[in-house]
Amino acid sequence: MRRSLLLNSAVVRAATVAALVGAALTGCSATSAGAPAAAGSASGKQVTGTVTVFAAASLAKTFTELGSEFEAAHPGTRVAFSFAGSSDLVSQLAAGAPADVFASADEANMTKAIATKVIQGSPSDFATNVLAIAVPPGNPAHVRSFADLASPKVTTVICAPQVPCGAATAAVERSAGITLSPASQESSVTDVLGKVSSGEADAGIVYRTDVKGADGKVESVPFPEAATTVNVYPIATVAHAPDPDGAAAFVAFVKGAEGRKALTAAGFGMP
Repeated sequence: MRRSLLLNSAVVRAATVAALVGAALTGCSATSAGAPAAAGSASGKQVTGTVTVFAAASLAKTFTELGSEFEAAHPGTRVAFSFAGSSDLVSQLAAGAPADVFASADEANMTKAIATKVIQGSPSDFATNVLAIAVPPGNPAHVRSFADLASPKVTTVICAPQVPCGAATAAVERSAGITLSPASQESSVTDVLGKVSSGEADAGIVYRTDVKGADGKVESVPFPEAATTVNVYPIATVAHAPDPDGAAAFVAFVKGAEGRKALTAAGFGMP
């Protein structure tokens, strides 16, 4: 009888140990293979909170769409944008405005940002753009060429020279040997587009992508001289970014498949 009890006790102990080992193995398997991975940045860290992006005005429509896609891909995040002329954004960053990412419409303003030590690491190019002449629907002033913009009969608006679209316009003027006398010089390409679409101006120099994204509010007059000046768009993480992991994730998103698809659809070229 005693021997029988001892055997039964041994069997119970063995069964208990086997059950505990099996449970441990099952738990490890569920954690490593069955648990869903959290959304994270390119570094593998989880991305949450608000990512603040300072971006050139010409990127407003495309980046707003990309921001929504980024939020969907990274639950718990929000992308807050500030769109303006690249030169204005550099001034704001230099004055201490908090931001995580800076995307410029040209390399010159990114170089200024680097010189003022507001950029972390090396910028990377992610898009290109060229100029176009925007006119109101129907082209009432009958603008047919870049040279027509120099006519006193045509009310023309352009970007200020410190703004990327203004610097590109000045480069085209030099290349074509044509000097414009604009009615105004605006601080961003969206301001130029607004004056043309409202009928305040007969024509304006904007980017090809701005005309395409205007949903029929303006028409485009292509001009061959535009090919002489191609703007390259760089993007970078801001030094002392409040959310460096979110910044890295957003930059990677813009340069990735989703970003390239959206930028190409908007009319941007790839560098």
